[in-house]
Amino acid sequence: MQSDFLIYNGDNVVGFFDNILGKKKNKQIVFLIDGPNSIRKEVSIDLIEVKNELQKYGDIRIAKVYLDQYASDKLIEAMVNQGFGTEITTGDVDVIMAVEAMEYIMEKDTDILALMTRDTDFIPVLKKAREYLKKTIVVASDSAFSIALKNTADIIIIAKQIGYGKAEHIKNAEI
Repeated sequence: MQSDFLIYNGDNVVGFFDNILGKKKNKQIVFLIDGPNSIRKEVSIDLIEVKNELQKYGDIRIAKVYLDQYASDKLIEAMVNQGFGTEITTGDVDVIMAVEAMEYIMEKDTDILALMTRDTDFIPVLKKAREYLKKTIVVASDSAFSIALKNTADIIIIAKQIGYGKAEHIKNAEI
């Protein structure tokens, strides 16, 4: 972790003086969605509302949904219309999402990694993010959510189905 007193480049100088002057940059969030595990007909979650809930913790720098080759054109169009980038893969969605999550974790502009998934395959990614001093958020629906995921993330947002109330925030650590 870098001290505010060790100033190496222009970015740190600006950050140092912003801290002195009381100007704080919002935390930068990378939001990645495991489409096949999170976007299902039986669970209708409002992704715009999820984005609004995430923005309580910072600015969403990247919002991307990962879909498999079976995703309909209407689903892809709906994701794009809601402001999400899309990644379509013929292989396992988890693999490409995990690889890209690791790339984002290593970027200095990423402060928080937010994953919308219910898949425990992402636990190593969450642990690695914390090793890189990034905060983690897992967004899940209130059905079939892994206890292991719940215990690994700093914040859990349990998104409610449309018409069933507000999202619930569970804090395992401060962000």
